Amino acid sequence: MEWFENDALWRELYPYVFPAERVAAAQGQVTQIQALTGVTGGAVLDLCCGPGRHAVEFARRGFAVTGVDRSPFLLERARERADAAAAEVEWVLDDMREFQRPASFDLACNLFTSFGYFEREEDNLRVLGNVRASLRDGGTFVMDMVGRERIEHQGLEPRHTRFADGAVLIQQPHLNQDWTRLDNHWTLVKAGRSRNYRFEHHLYSGQGLQRRLLSCGFADVRLYGDLEGSPYGPEAPRLVALARKG
Repeated sequence: MEWFENDALWRELYPYVFPAERVAAAQGQVTQIQALTGVTGGAVLDLCCGPGRHAVEFARRGFAVTGVDRSPFLLERARERADAAAAEVEWVLDDMREFQRPASFDLACNLFTSFGYFEREEDNLRVLGNVRASLRDGGTFVMDMVGRERIEHQGLEPRHTRFADGAVLIQQPHLNQDWTRLDNHWTLVKAGRSRNYRFEHHLYSGQGLQRRLLSCGFADVRLYGDLEGSPYGPEAPRLVALARKG
């Protein structure tokens, strides 16, 4: 089982991966995505939607939204969120290597470093091909992740985060020799007990991500340093790519 297929991981880490302030930030992020892309309506694909924080916000604004995720636990949280907001969203349990719905969406989003999970790069490229096929002509794809340039600039240091319930989360990131994959070891200490978890994904530079999108048939690929559209560079907090289907 790959780490992202382990539903127990998402269940146990849910309060710490998706704290209330991160969920609340989705409203402003959707506003930023709309401004960045110019997409004001239509059908949206939220690929790797997790607990649905962006999908529900898009639905509240009148978009027809499809949220796709591999985790039954996270999709259940997403359904609860949609019900609480009286928002209608189509939730799909599927692997992003497999999900494709030709010419169905005006906007596709892959946010919160939810790309590059697969060890074989051809699987990651397959995801990009699926998204392109699922977009209508002129449709837009937005990706948001941590960029290689930022890590090269600021380095990697362990992080300790203490939460209101007394839990302490220790994050210890490591890079492989050629800086192509990030391996993050998490230790959660709570009520005198500790549990260990591991996340691993590809690490992309801005040019590397842009090159991959172009190779999969996207056009007009632009890079930004955040969802507000700031310039991309070594000090940019995020790597955001905006690509269009020609």
